[in-house]
Amino acid sequence: MPPEPVPDVVLKATAEPDETCGGLNADQLAAVEHGALAAGTWDSGPLLVIAGAGTGKTNTLAHRVAHLVLHGVAPERILLLTFSRRAAEEMVRRAHRIIAQSLGGKHVQSANTKDPGVRLPWAGTFHSVANRLLRRHAHQLGLVPGFSVLDRGDAADLLDVARHELGFSSKKQRFPRKDTCLAIYSHCVNARQPLAEVLAELFPWCMAWEEDLKSLFRRYVETKLTQQALDFDDLLLYWHTLMQEEVLAQAVSAMFDHILVDEYQDTNSLQAEILLALRPSGEGLCVVGDDAQSIYGFRAANVENILGFPERFSPSARIVTLKDNYRSTQPILDAANTLMTEAERHYHKNLRARRAANRGGPRPRHVTVLDDQAQAQYIVERVLCGREENVALRRQAVLFRSAHHSDVLELELVRHDIPYVKYGGLKFLEAAHVKDLLAILRWAENSKNRISAFRVLQLMPGIGPGNADRCWKAFEAGGHVWDRLKGFRVPTPVREDWAALCSLLCAIGSEGASWAGQVGLARRWYEPQLLRIYEASEARKGDLEQLERLALQFASRERFLTELTLDPPHATSDISQGAFLDEDFLVLSTVHSAKGQEWERVFVLNVSDGSFPNEYAAGKPEMVEEERRLLYVAMTRARDALDLISPLKYYVTQQSRVGDAHVYGARSRFLTPRVMATLEAVVWPGAEPGTEPGHEGSTAKIDMGARLRKMWL
Repeated sequence: MPPEPVPDVVLKATAEPDETCGGLNADQLAAVEHGALAAGTWDSGPLLVIAGAGTGKTNTLAHRVAHLVLHGVAPERILLLTFSRRAAEEMVRRAHRIIAQSLGGKHVQSANTKDPGVRLPWAGTFHSVANRLLRRHAHQLGLVPGFSVLDRGDAADLLDVARHELGFSSKKQRFPRKDTCLAIYSHCVNARQPLAEVLAELFPWCMAWEEDLKSLFRRYVETKLTQQALDFDDLLLYWHTLMQEEVLAQAVSAMFDHILVDEYQDTNSLQAEILLALRPSGEGLCVVGDDAQSIYGFRAANVENILGFPERFSPSARIVTLKDNYRSTQPILDAANTLMTEAERHYHKNLRARRAANRGGPRPRHVTVLDDQAQAQYIVERVLCGREENVALRRQAVLFRSAHHSDVLELELVRHDIPYVKYGGLKFLEAAHVKDLLAILRWAENSKNRISAFRVLQLMPGIGPGNADRCWKAFEAGGHVWDRLKGFRVPTPVREDWAALCSLLCAIGSEGASWAGQVGLARRWYEPQLLRIYEASEARKGDLEQLERLALQFASRERFLTELTLDPPHATSDISQGAFLDEDFLVLSTVHSAKGQEWERVFVLNVSDGSFPNEYAAGKPEMVEEERRLLYVAMTRARDALDLISPLKYYVTQQSRVGDAHVYGARSRFLTPRVMATLEAVVWPGAEPGTEPGHEGSTAKIDMGARLRKMWL
């Protein structure tokens, strides 16, 4: 899955040139105009755009879309694939603006719609496009059009049910938990790797359970088929399967004249194979990405997809490289360029600062400190200094390899009254009360959805797993007909709630039931359970009211549930505390979460072996190279100032708070002499006055040798 979004107030993208002013540079223009006009439309062979950090990738892709539409390609025949819905929406907005400006305010009208403007109905994430195509071809794939889409939590729960049914949860030896099992399953599907290989490479401690895991995954698959439920990985897997059937593959491919893919370096093997099946010849296929920013290998992203893209076609795909950087100063780019020239395999690109103001500036600093406490104190000093120089806290960021690396720093920030935000936390759809309400709607949408049914049934007092199981079996034996629920005998205290639930499901679950008002009906039934089960119920009720308002934006229950699952919002009262009122706040973030963002000043923690590269990457060349790219991403987030910090020693965990057991850290192997030559080496703190070598603080002399000899007379 893609990284967590960051609030706009914290990170305001400003790296790209304004298309209404500066226009496109030569490389961008070459990418936009690739191809030729033929028979009234634009034809083109395969194109790979290598877009270095801060080189205007989004702007270029939006111009490419606009160029195609302006040259006769119907908007509804353009497939634009991204890794987030916001990215797709931003590109559509820009393309619409560019077209409007080019036509002097006139509109381009799609061939099959009366609405003016560029709609680009097939712009979205891989998973959302897959969902639409699968519903269109559901019957050919053995699905009903109303199949359910499981989010990660529900998928893990379903695996856990199978895990218990097979007796794996009661084994005497440690069997993988549900989330680990789901991660293994997901990697097998997305990386197109056999289970044995995945276990050996990523989960070696689970290798003894290979046969049991196969049994578990078989049961998981059978359960999903029975319940007409697909998880995230299934959306891609079913799309891939659809493209293996020649007639269906031709039908889907014929829907689109041009296919554009953003962040191609983040695709996994399954996604790459889908694209090749859509366009075996590469005709009309344009992919944009940066091999140097491929950092999601742990999610099965495969950097070879972009490295080997040109050779997949005959003749080879054209390569256009964007090298003009609109973000960082040249000294920062020099350091990043040098870092990547030492990579084993990469597309060569020497990033250069485009803006005149960025061509100078100080070199990035490599700062050596004693330990993590000194590292924290150094950052506090520099952050406050920057603030006094009118660099707001929110325009400064501290990046780190792993979330726990900022623990000591967070304590130091509190001591100095420096407010901060740190990316992470509970997502909206992970809040228990939100999952409860959505479970009612999901069960109504798909009566075979056992996971949702079990959650709903156990909301009522007196109905535990045993009663829920008996109810489900009776419902299943009755053909999943809603009226059959009324005949199930429930404990006396819950009969009133049970009757109301049966009436609700009969009303909203019946075929042809109007979508309008369904969330409100479900919320009103659920609220008494909410008051009984959870604390802070008033705050939680606000979330449910927000969910009801959100539902008004969707034309059907299926679209509402699917969009929430594939592109969930990120706020919830479950994690809200006191109101955050302050003039400013510092940004703390993992490097993975910071990708695609920028700040004026960036501090990178623990640039030492063990963090960059991570200790778990040692001995695996391909993983070490991904760690190099991770450091590159961290460095290229900085606009004006960059500090790479290396503590000399790290304290051993599992000791008392004041324990002094430690190990010495080795400077990152990525900071070679060539890279160090681009940095300013700093030791912090400097020597105290009067302690420098040769300083004559006193004329007194001690005969230490005589004293030592005297001890042993």
